[in-house]
Amino acid sequence: MFAVSLGDDGAELRPLEPWRAEEFLAHMDRGREFVGRHIALADVVTDLASSRSFLQAYADKAAADTGRIHGIWTDGKLVGGVLFRTMDVAQGVAEAGCWLEPSAAGRGLVTRAARVIIDWAVEERGIHRVEWRVSSANEASIAVARRLGMTRDGVLRESFRHRGELQDIEVWSVLAPEWRAAGKARRSSP
Repeated sequence: MFAVSLGDDGAELRPLEPWRAEEFLAHMDRGREFVGRHIALADVVTDLASSRSFLQAYADKAAADTGRIHGIWTDGKLVGGVLFRTMDVAQGVAEAGCWLEPSAAGRGLVTRAARVIIDWAVEERGIHRVEWRVSSANEASIAVARRLGMTRDGVLRESFRHRGELQDIEVWSVLAPEWRAAGKARRSSP
């Protein structure tokens, strides 16, 4: 089975496939309120059928080369994930995103996992621009964008309705040459 180590703590990144629907639903149930504060995923995956449907939609995106979804596991338990919500290889643009249940927060898991998928997108798929769209209220996700070396491009004011409230969405991005330069700097640091 495919798994990528995320470091010495045993965390792993694996594809999140439809056959994992029960595990994905249990994970979402554990973190529903925490995850749902800023993103719609918690309101979309509410039962086994919706869990399976959500994961199948990403399996279809993977088959069409228009998106990907990967889970983050610690100690054999699914605790979060990263994804390419959209991916346009012809245009060289992808939108990355993440979620995490509260038990796994503050350990750098999302940053490490996002580095893996962004490296893959830039080096293997030729993506030139990776975007990170985030509610201005989601300080943790904004911190991830900063740690990834992304630049804040701007704010789409009141552009997303979440749980009945209009949210400002910040657009962050990193370009392939910036990503590669930052990777070389990371590898050469002691």
